This record gives sequence, C-alpha cells and structure tokens, in this order.
Amino acid sequence: MKKKLDQNLIVWLSQKKGEDAKMLNFRLQAYEKFKQLENPNFGPLFEIDFNNINYYKSDTDVVQDKWENVKDDIKNTFKDLGVIDAEEKYLDGVSNQFESEVVYHKNKTNKNIIFMSTDEALKKYPELFYKYFNNLVKYDENKYTALNGALWSGGSFIYIPPHTHLDRPLQSYFRIDSESLGQFERTIIIVDDYSSLEYIEGCTAKSYSTSSLHAGVVEIYVGKNAKCRYSTIQNWSTDVYNLVTKRAIVDDDGLMEWVDGNIGSKVTMKYPSCILKGKNAKGNSLSIAYAKKGQALDAGAKMIHLGPNTKSNIISKSIAEGTGISNYRGKVKIVKKALNSEAKVKCDTLILDSLSSSNTYPQNIVENDSSTIEHEATISKVSEEKLNYLLSKGLTEDKAKELLILGFIADFKKELPMEYAVELNRLLKD
Repeated sequence: MKKKLDQNLIVWLSQKKGEDAKMLNFRLQAYEKFKQLENPNFGPLFEIDFNNINYYKSDTDVVQDKWENVKDDIKNTFKDLGVIDAEEKYLDGVSNQFESEVVYHKNKTNKNIIFMSTDEALKKYPELFYKYFNNLVKYDENKYTALNGALWSGGSFIYIPPHTHLDRPLQSYFRIDSESLGQFERTIIIVDDYSSLEYIEGCTAKSYSTSSLHAGVVEIYVGKNAKCRYSTIQNWSTDVYNLVTKRAIVDDDGLMEWVDGNIGSKVTMKYPSCILKGKNAKGNSLSIAYAKKGQALDAGAKMIHLGPNTKSNIISKSIAEGTGISNYRGKVKIVKKALNSEAKVKCDTLILDSLSSSNTYPQNIVENDSSTIEHEATISKVSEEKLNYLLSKGLTEDKAKELLILGFIADFKKELPMEYAVELNRLLKD
C-alpha cells in the first residue's frame, strides 16, 4: 500500500486500527505539527522525499504466538536473523515487528506483567496507556516525533508491577523488508517501584537503491528503587534514515542504563536521554557508533539532573573509516536544586584512515557549586606500530584492523547479552 501523506491517510490508518476518537484527534494534531516543523538545525544535512515513502505496510492483521502460524517468508527471515533461536535460549518474552505491525509475540514468563504490542495496549488498557503515552516525549518536540505521533504503528508496551524481577530479558526485533518503507513504532516501558527489567532491541533492513525512514519513539518510566537496562544493536542497511527519540525518567534511587550500538543506516540521529528526577537517581549510557563509507552517525546521550545526589556516566566510542562520519553529540545539565550531583563523560574516537572524520559536540551545564561534571575526550588513528606488529605475525591488514577495533570496543561488548556480543562480532567482521 502506498498512499499520499495527508489527512486522509491519517484517518484511514486510525480507522483500520479501530482506534478511539481521542487517538485520531491526536494523530491529526501531530500531522499538522509535522507540516509546520523543519528538519533539525544540527547534525548531518539530509533531505527526505516524503512523497516517496510507503507509510504503512502489513502482511497480516493477526499477531501470532506460534511460529508455525506465521507466513513462511516472514518466519524464515527471522530464523535467518537468529531471532527464533534466541527466543528459546535466552528470553522471557519476544515481540517481532515486520514492516508496520507486530507479527509474532509471546510472553513466556508466568509473572504478572503486561507485555504486548502498543496497539493492543491502547485497546486493552486505555487508562494506563494514556497515562504514559506522549507524556515524556511530546509529539511537537521535532519534525520526526510529530511524524511518529501521526503515524505510529507497532512497538512494545511493557508494565512491570512493583517488586517484580524477571529471570531473563524481554526482546523486540524490528525488520524493514520493503523498499522506501517508513517504520514508526512506539515503545512505552514502565518499571514500577522496586522492580527491574532488562530489555533488548534489534533492528535490521534489506538494502535497496531508494531510502527508507525509521522514526521511532521510546518512553521509559523507572520507579523508586527500580532498574531498567535497554540494550540496542542497530544494523539498518545504508539506505535507512534512522531518526529516533529515546528518553527515560528516573525516580528516587532508581537506575536507567542505555547500552546502544549503531553499526548501520545512512544517517543516524539518536541521543538516549535520562531525566534524573528523584533523589539518588542514576543514569548510565554506554554506546558505540561505527561509520563506514557513505554513513553519517550523529549519536550520543543526554543526562538531565533534577534531583539531589544524582549521578550519571556517559561513555561513547566512535569509529570512522572510508569517508564515514561518526560524531558524538551530548548534553549534561545539573540544575540549581540538584545539589551534590556528579556527572562523567568520556568520548573515545578511533579513525581508521585519512578519508573519515569525527567530532565531539558536548554541552555541559552546572547551575550549583556543590556538583561536578568531568569531561574527557580522546581521538586517535590506528597505531602504525600495533598494526605493523600484527602484520608481522602473518595477519592481513583487514584482520589486524578488526582485532584493533574489537579491542577498542571491549568495554561495550562486555555489557551486551552473550548472543548480542556474538552478533556484534559478526557485524564488525562483515
């Protein structure tokens, strides 16, 4: 299906999903804002032909919980990606989105959690849904949050009740398999007081000669003494514009951890954020961005300290080769009332040739005298001494560079679940 992006498309999509009038009005309001807003005035320069995007595609209207009921071509795609095997070995629940809709979902834990597609949550738990939807990431923040608001489809809705701890992670996997597709999932996660969640996200797409657009929104709520870890490996093909807004808010003594890997896409703009609202709240972000030929990856993190005695830690690893551009862009702000707070930022960059580039764009703000921000940045090229040593041992230049890169991101790999660390190794070799 390919329809012009206009009010008629918004109405059609909302009616197809059987939504209430409140959601339809929200979508139309977001669409009007999208038309008013311009592209971001920072980061990579890009233009998207919105007339050439397929804004919705679905091969099924039914979410299955058994793989034998999923269409063979879709099932085989996820099998080849290793998603099906990972479900059996490592996970307490999965949600797999193909194009615009979730096609397979299974909650394997017997604990009293809510884990379903965001569309289904709107119908089954409307009061809970509207309490959190568009509360942390407003639709009018930028052009692509507005577009997501107008066209959102799929994504995961997770609610972890108080005093609940899962034995294994939950996972969502997003796949674009069509040419010029727009994917606009909406993920909402609530980890209530004294609970914990580990959530894993994977993203891939087929390569085409025309561009696709991924504009997702993630809103995470971490309660008192609660913990959430959100791990992502993004391996979009190099014809995908990856423009994502991810944000968490953390209550007293809570902890939010972002583990964020960016390997693919044509352009990425993504800055996972923590709003440290409660006293003693903590936020961590550990990320890598590996830009190769034709890629511009603008990634980083944001930490906003609102409560006293809050702590944040940002570690960013950037790699660039073959004309690739890999930039860190981040913000740390400690407000006046966030007394005795601490923030650390460490940015390391590895440039593999003379054709590539990397820049660091930090914004660090402290509004009281009892708090501190430490910022450290290093940039280096592949050491000729180390490279020659490895070559002298019989390695090819490509293999030697591969080992140096793996060493550079060793800290990041240690934080990934085992199967994702293995996948990352494979992606880097490819």
